[in-house]
Amino acid sequence: MSILSGKNVLLGITAGIAAYKTASLVRLFIKAGANVKIVMTPASKDFITPLTLSTLSKNPVLSSFTNDDDENDTWNNHVELGLWADFFLIAPATANTLSKMATGNSDNLLMATYLSAKCPVYFAPAMDLDMYKHESTKNSLKALESFGNIMIPAESGELASGLVGEGRMAEPENIVTFIENHIVKELPLYNRKVLITAGPTYEAIDPVRFIGNHSSGKMGFELAKAAANFGAEVILVSGPTHQQVKTDRITVIPVVSANDMYNAVHDHFENSDVAILSAAVADYKPKYVADKKIKKKDTTLSLELEKTKDILASLGQIKEQQILVGFALETNDEIENAIKKLKNKNLDLIVLNSLQDKGAGFGVNTNKVTLINNKEDITNYDLKSKAEVAKDILSEILKLINA
Repeated sequence: MSILSGKNVLLGITAGIAAYKTASLVRLFIKAGANVKIVMTPASKDFITPLTLSTLSKNPVLSSFTNDDDENDTWNNHVELGLWADFFLIAPATANTLSKMATGNSDNLLMATYLSAKCPVYFAPAMDLDMYKHESTKNSLKALESFGNIMIPAESGELASGLVGEGRMAEPENIVTFIENHIVKELPLYNRKVLITAGPTYEAIDPVRFIGNHSSGKMGFELAKAAANFGAEVILVSGPTHQQVKTDRITVIPVVSANDMYNAVHDHFENSDVAILSAAVADYKPKYVADKKIKKKDTTLSLELEKTKDILASLGQIKEQQILVGFALETNDEIENAIKKLKNKNLDLIVLNSLQDKGAGFGVNTNKVTLINNKEDITNYDLKSKAEVAKDILSEILKLINA
């Protein structure tokens, strides 16, 4: 999962030979999970066809305010395009287009859209060496950056003229990486490490049997995704679960037992800024574990159980600057019991779930929570998807960080 997943990307293509690379660029954005719309200058269609780009993007490609082949066609609204986009990328950005952007010369649909855009604008210059070094080009680049636009620097290499030097458009992979890194650095949890636990723990009875619970791990995994989307580096310690996540910003550490989870959490807590313990850790485990499968002989089986280590309480005892968040699943006296847990375990925030609420609990895609902070401020939320609940929890954590 890329930070670009779900983002609306508006790609502007101008008339440079590097336009042929935009097919690969569109594919990379789509592969990252982004939605892509494309605006071309009329002359850029000499370098790559709209048919190719519309096929890759799965959206019509626009190059003029109206469709000249259909007198009844509606006007292509540049304002709506600018408002739709989460960010606007102009690549390649030729010397001609850079000059127009710097001076506000709105003589085509792409330029009108640029001037209407409310989102961040990236541009990737592409031209020959002497053009790139010309004072007028340098002035355009300075002006655009002074407007708040973000330049993706040109790379050095062989140019269309046969010269070798600076001026070629950055490679599509480098453009995508540049944008991902820039977006992450602007996010509220950038440069922070978040430790999250998820799923159940399994406590062995013998080599084939265990004591466990019905936790699916969905809430913990949604928290990990949300934290990564907020810019954090995430360590996700997960008990046995079918949940999966694919992003280089989340490191998954699989564990089985409560003791495994205890050790993994303590390995990473010291270097964490935030710890969110959402796993359903077993409270008890068999005192004696058989080394061979227990044969079915009697009508009953007695197990002697002992308490597992309390991971959350152990972190509350050693925490320094970390924000520590716990979960409470209650069936009665919910608020009273949650506040007691908040205080006893030295938490900064507790997430209260009630099994009395329909649509909340184990194995479902929704949750209904109440958040209580260390000042005992109580915030109730309606039933939401676990992905939305994760965002609510992270937003509350940000308030604690910035307090």
